[in-house]
Amino acid sequence: MSEPTFFIITRGETKLMKPLIVANWKANKTISEATSWVEKTKAPLGSLEKIQVVVCGSFVTLPLLNNLFSGTSVKVGAQTVSHLGQGAFTGEVTAEMLQGLVEYCIVGHSERKKYFAETDQMIVKKVEFLLEKKIIPVLCTANQEQLESYLKESLAIREKAEEIIFVYEPPSAISGGGDYHPETPEAADQVCKSIKEKIGREVVTIYGGSVNPENIKSFLSMPEIHGALPGQASLEEETFVRLVSVASEAVI
Repeated sequence: MSEPTFFIITRGETKLMKPLIVANWKANKTISEATSWVEKTKAPLGSLEKIQVVVCGSFVTLPLLNNLFSGTSVKVGAQTVSHLGQGAFTGEVTAEMLQGLVEYCIVGHSERKKYFAETDQMIVKKVEFLLEKKIIPVLCTANQEQLESYLKESLAIREKAEEIIFVYEPPSAISGGGDYHPETPEAADQVCKSIKEKIGREVVTIYGGSVNPENIKSFLSMPEIHGALPGQASLEEETFVRLVSVASEAVI
């Protein structure tokens, strides 16, 4: 697998990567279900040139996804990675193990913090391991305070910020279950802008939280939002293809 690259487009006077749509399947899809999903989406997703699509499946589906999407523009990503190195850590999947299977990896999702007690210290170690192995971290942050914590814990995050995808992912907007409150595009855009301000230079910022085909265009129309991290909307083939198609049409 070639070293990951950012695809550049021009928006106004600023050069940014091609808008990024990262599908997060979470704890869903068996091998047969994943195969069926790819068979139904491979052609339409591969034909969209204005959008970079990344599909993040469970660890057990990654070899399959890597094989089925080989030769297409669709990239494969993991949903998490171990904060520990190689060694006697039963059940862990390290960044070394992901090399050759994925080009992206989600880190610090609010569900990992909620259900698996991930700390900011653990999250920044994951980012550092991924950067070492040339896998692009898709780093989730719930708010500005959490980003400040990441920057305080890891010098690498600031120094290598151009190699990281920063996701504004407010837990209150996650639609996986319970009461949730979708963020407005305007509010999300302001947080993405503040992320860049705290880092001190242009970086890639995307939004995650109740993104769907009906609202994706409004989020991508914001100047500081360069893509999205849909969860629920990525599970059903037709819905996800429609979301990505609308996103592609929204790109100027």
